[in-house]
Amino acid sequence: MEIHHTHRDVTGGWLRPAVFGMTDGLVSNFALIAGVTGGGVAHRTVVLTGFAGLVAGAFSMATGEYVSVTSQAELTEAEIAVEKAELQRSPAAEEAELAAMYRARGLDPELAARVASQLSANPEQAWRVHAREELGVNPDDLPSGWTAALSSFLAFAVGAVIPLLPYLLGVTTIAWAMAFSGLALFVAGALVATMTSRNPVYGGGRQLLLGGLSAAVTFGIGALIGTGVG
Repeated sequence: MEIHHTHRDVTGGWLRPAVFGMTDGLVSNFALIAGVTGGGVAHRTVVLTGFAGLVAGAFSMATGEYVSVTSQAELTEAEIAVEKAELQRSPAAEEAELAAMYRARGLDPELAARVASQLSANPEQAWRVHAREELGVNPDDLPSGWTAALSSFLAFAVGAVIPLLPYLLGVTTIAWAMAFSGLALFVAGALVATMTSRNPVYGGGRQLLLGGLSAAVTFGIGALIGTGVG
Protein backbone atom coordinates (compact mmCIF):
# COMPACT_ATOMS: atom_id res chain seq x y z
CA MET A 1 0.00 0.00 0.00
CA GLU A 2 1.39 3.39 -1.00
CA ILE A 3 1.25 6.24 1.48
CA HIS A 4 1.21 9.76 0.08
CA HIS A 5 1.33 12.92 2.16
CA THR A 6 2.52 16.46 1.80
CA HIS A 7 4.07 18.91 4.23
CA ARG A 8 3.53 22.62 4.58
CA ASP A 9 6.37 25.00 3.76
CA VAL A 10 8.26 25.48 7.03
CA THR A 11 11.45 27.04 5.64
CA GLY A 12 10.17 29.61 3.15
CA GLY A 13 10.87 32.54 5.43
CA TRP A 14 7.38 34.08 5.38
CA LEU A 15 5.42 32.53 8.26
CA ARG A 16 7.51 33.76 11.20
CA PRO A 17 7.81 37.38 10.03
CA ALA A 18 4.14 37.46 9.00
CA VAL A 19 2.91 36.15 12.36
CA PHE A 20 5.37 38.26 14.31
CA GLY A 21 4.64 41.34 12.19
CA MET A 22 0.86 41.17 12.56
CA THR A 23 1.05 40.47 16.29
CA ASP A 24 3.59 43.23 16.85
CA GLY A 25 1.60 45.70 14.76
CA LEU A 26 -1.60 44.95 16.61
CA VAL A 27 -0.14 44.95 20.11
CA SER A 28 2.27 47.86 19.69
CA ASN A 29 -0.16 50.20 17.96
CA PHE A 30 -3.00 49.27 20.31
CA ALA A 31 -0.70 49.98 23.26
CA LEU A 32 0.51 53.22 21.64
CA ILE A 33 -3.04 54.43 21.01
CA ALA A 34 -4.05 53.40 24.53
CA GLY A 35 -1.12 55.33 25.96
CA VAL A 36 -1.88 58.61 24.22
CA THR A 37 -5.60 58.17 24.88
CA GLY A 38 -4.83 57.66 28.55
CA GLY A 39 -2.88 60.90 28.42
CA GLY A 40 -6.06 62.74 27.39
CA VAL A 41 -4.93 63.98 23.98
CA ALA A 42 -7.33 65.15 21.27
CA HIS A 43 -8.97 62.79 18.77
CA ARG A 44 -6.85 64.19 15.91
CA THR A 45 -3.67 63.50 17.87
CA VAL A 46 -4.72 59.90 18.50
CA VAL A 47 -5.24 59.36 14.76
CA LEU A 48 -1.94 61.01 13.88
CA THR A 49 -0.11 58.95 16.49
CA GLY A 50 -1.72 55.75 15.24
CA PHE A 51 -0.71 56.47 11.65
CA ALA A 52 2.82 57.36 12.69
CA GLY A 53 3.09 54.14 14.67
CA LEU A 54 1.79 52.11 11.72
CA VAL A 55 4.19 53.58 9.15
CA ALA A 56 7.26 53.71 11.37
CA GLY A 57 6.67 50.24 12.77
CA ALA A 58 6.04 48.64 9.37
CA PHE A 59 9.25 50.05 7.89
CA SER A 60 11.21 49.19 11.02
CA MET A 61 9.96 45.60 11.01
CA ALA A 62 10.63 45.17 7.29
CA THR A 63 14.15 46.59 7.59
CA GLY A 64 14.96 44.42 10.58
CA GLU A 65 13.66 41.27 8.93
CA TYR A 66 15.49 41.95 5.67
CA VAL A 67 18.81 42.61 7.38
CA SER A 68 18.56 39.66 9.78
CA VAL A 69 17.39 37.08 7.22
CA THR A 70 19.82 38.28 4.54
CA SER A 71 22.71 38.26 7.02
CA GLN A 72 21.82 34.72 8.09
CA ALA A 73 21.66 33.57 4.46
CA GLU A 74 25.01 35.23 3.69
CA LEU A 75 26.60 33.54 6.70
CA THR A 76 25.21 30.19 5.55
CA GLU A 77 26.54 30.74 2.02
CA ALA A 78 29.96 31.61 3.44
CA GLU A 79 30.02 28.37 5.43
CA ILE A 80 28.92 26.42 2.35
CA ALA A 81 31.84 27.96 0.47
CA VAL A 82 34.14 26.63 3.20
CA GLU A 83 32.69 23.15 2.71
CA LYS A 84 33.20 23.34 -1.06
CA ALA A 85 36.82 24.38 -0.57
CA GLU A 86 37.43 21.54 1.89
CA LEU A 87 35.92 19.01 -0.52
CA GLN A 88 38.31 20.16 -3.24
CA ARG A 89 41.34 20.26 -0.95
CA SER A 90 40.77 17.08 1.10
CA PRO A 91 38.07 14.91 -0.48
CA ALA A 92 39.17 11.75 1.33
CA ALA A 93 39.04 13.46 4.74
CA GLU A 94 35.60 14.88 4.00
CA GLU A 95 34.35 11.46 2.92
CA ALA A 96 35.72 9.94 6.13
CA GLU A 97 33.99 12.71 8.11
CA LEU A 98 30.70 11.92 6.38
CA ALA A 99 31.09 8.21 7.09
CA ALA A 100 31.73 9.02 10.77
CA MET A 101 28.47 11.01 10.91
CA TYR A 102 26.51 8.04 9.55
CA ARG A 103 28.19 5.67 12.01
CA ALA A 104 27.16 8.00 14.81
CA ARG A 105 23.58 7.77 13.54
CA GLY A 106 23.56 3.99 13.83
CA LEU A 107 24.83 2.64 10.51
CA ASP A 108 27.41 -0.15 10.72
CA PRO A 109 30.91 0.95 9.64
CA GLU A 110 30.87 -0.87 6.29
CA LEU A 111 27.49 0.52 5.24
CA ALA A 112 28.40 4.01 6.44
CA ALA A 113 31.58 3.91 4.35
CA ARG A 114 29.70 2.76 1.25
CA VAL A 115 27.03 5.44 1.64
CA ALA A 116 29.63 8.16 2.17
CA SER A 117 31.60 6.94 -0.84
CA GLN A 118 28.57 6.92 -3.12
CA LEU A 119 27.40 10.35 -1.99
CA SER A 120 30.90 11.77 -2.41
CA ALA A 121 31.23 10.53 -5.98
CA ASN A 122 29.29 13.50 -7.32
CA PRO A 123 30.90 16.81 -6.21
CA GLU A 124 27.65 18.77 -6.71
CA GLN A 125 25.80 16.34 -4.50
CA ALA A 126 28.62 16.03 -1.99
CA TRP A 127 28.70 19.68 -0.87
CA ARG A 128 24.91 19.70 -0.56
CA VAL A 129 25.02 16.61 1.66
CA HIS A 130 27.72 18.17 3.84
CA ALA A 131 25.69 21.38 4.13
CA ARG A 132 22.66 19.44 5.33
CA GLU A 133 24.59 17.16 7.67
CA GLU A 134 27.05 19.66 9.16
CA LEU A 135 25.20 22.98 8.95
CA GLY A 136 21.64 21.67 9.23
CA VAL A 137 20.39 23.70 6.25
CA ASN A 138 18.97 22.99 2.83
CA PRO A 139 21.25 24.97 0.50
CA ASP A 140 18.62 24.96 -2.24
CA ASP A 141 15.95 26.49 -0.01
CA LEU A 142 17.50 29.32 1.96
CA PRO A 143 15.01 31.94 3.21
CA SER A 144 14.66 35.15 1.21
CA GLY A 145 15.28 38.49 2.89
CA TRP A 146 12.83 40.21 0.52
CA THR A 147 10.11 37.65 1.27
CA ALA A 148 10.62 38.14 4.99
CA ALA A 149 10.65 41.94 4.67
CA LEU A 150 7.49 42.14 2.54
CA SER A 151 5.62 39.65 4.74
CA SER A 152 6.60 41.57 7.84
CA PHE A 153 5.73 44.98 6.37
CA LEU A 154 2.26 43.96 5.17
CA ALA A 155 1.45 41.95 8.29
CA PHE A 156 2.50 44.77 10.62
CA ALA A 157 0.42 47.28 8.66
CA VAL A 158 -2.65 45.02 8.81
CA GLY A 159 -2.24 44.48 12.53
CA ALA A 160 -1.53 48.15 13.29
CA VAL A 161 -4.56 49.49 11.41
CA ILE A 162 -7.06 47.45 13.44
CA PRO A 163 -6.96 49.53 16.67
CA LEU A 164 -6.91 52.67 14.53
CA LEU A 165 -10.06 51.83 12.54
CA PRO A 166 -12.64 53.04 15.11
CA TYR A 167 -10.93 56.43 15.31
CA LEU A 168 -10.91 56.71 11.53
CA LEU A 169 -14.66 56.05 11.62
CA GLY A 170 -15.19 58.94 14.02
CA VAL A 171 -15.26 57.14 17.38
CA THR A 172 -13.74 59.26 20.12
CA THR A 173 -13.50 56.72 22.96
CA ILE A 174 -11.10 53.82 23.36
CA ALA A 175 -13.86 51.27 23.98
CA TRP A 176 -14.30 50.34 20.32
CA ALA A 177 -10.55 50.18 19.76
CA MET A 178 -10.38 47.76 22.68
CA ALA A 179 -13.17 45.65 21.20
CA PHE A 180 -11.62 45.58 17.72
CA SER A 181 -8.16 44.85 19.05
CA GLY A 182 -9.32 42.23 21.55
CA LEU A 183 -11.20 40.31 18.88
CA ALA A 184 -8.29 40.55 16.46
CA LEU A 185 -5.82 39.39 19.12
CA PHE A 186 -7.94 36.35 19.93
CA VAL A 187 -8.52 35.45 16.26
CA ALA A 188 -4.82 35.88 15.39
CA GLY A 189 -3.75 33.72 18.31
CA ALA A 190 -6.34 31.08 17.45
CA LEU A 191 -5.28 30.98 13.78
CA VAL A 192 -1.62 30.58 14.66
CA ALA A 193 -2.49 27.83 17.13
CA THR A 194 -4.54 26.05 14.46
CA MET A 195 -1.69 26.28 11.94
CA THR A 196 0.70 24.77 14.47
CA SER A 197 -1.77 22.08 15.60
CA ARG A 198 -2.34 23.59 19.03
CA ASN A 199 -5.53 24.39 20.95
CA PRO A 200 -7.04 27.51 19.27
CA VAL A 201 -8.88 28.62 22.41
CA TYR A 202 -5.68 28.51 24.42
CA GLY A 203 -3.70 30.25 21.66
CA GLY A 204 -6.31 32.97 21.25
CA GLY A 205 -6.70 33.49 24.99
CA ARG A 206 -2.95 33.74 25.52
CA GLN A 207 -2.63 36.31 22.75
CA LEU A 208 -5.56 38.31 24.13
CA LEU A 209 -4.15 38.28 27.66
CA LEU A 210 -0.65 39.40 26.69
CA GLY A 211 -1.87 42.10 24.30
CA GLY A 212 -4.43 43.35 26.79
CA LEU A 213 -1.83 43.60 29.54
CA SER A 214 0.49 45.59 27.28
CA ALA A 215 -2.27 48.06 26.41
CA ALA A 216 -3.43 48.35 30.01
CA VAL A 217 0.05 49.14 31.29
CA THR A 218 0.64 51.71 28.53
CA PHE A 219 -2.76 53.31 29.16
CA GLY A 220 -1.92 53.64 32.83
CA ILE A 221 1.47 55.18 32.12
CA GLY A 222 -0.11 57.58 29.65
CA ALA A 223 -2.72 58.60 32.20
CA LEU A 224 -0.06 59.23 34.86
CA ILE A 225 2.17 61.24 32.53
CA GLY A 226 -0.76 63.15 31.11
CA THR A 227 -1.93 64.09 34.58
CA GLY A 228 1.59 65.13 35.59
CA VAL A 229 2.11 67.24 32.48
CA GLY A 230 -1.28 68.85 32.79
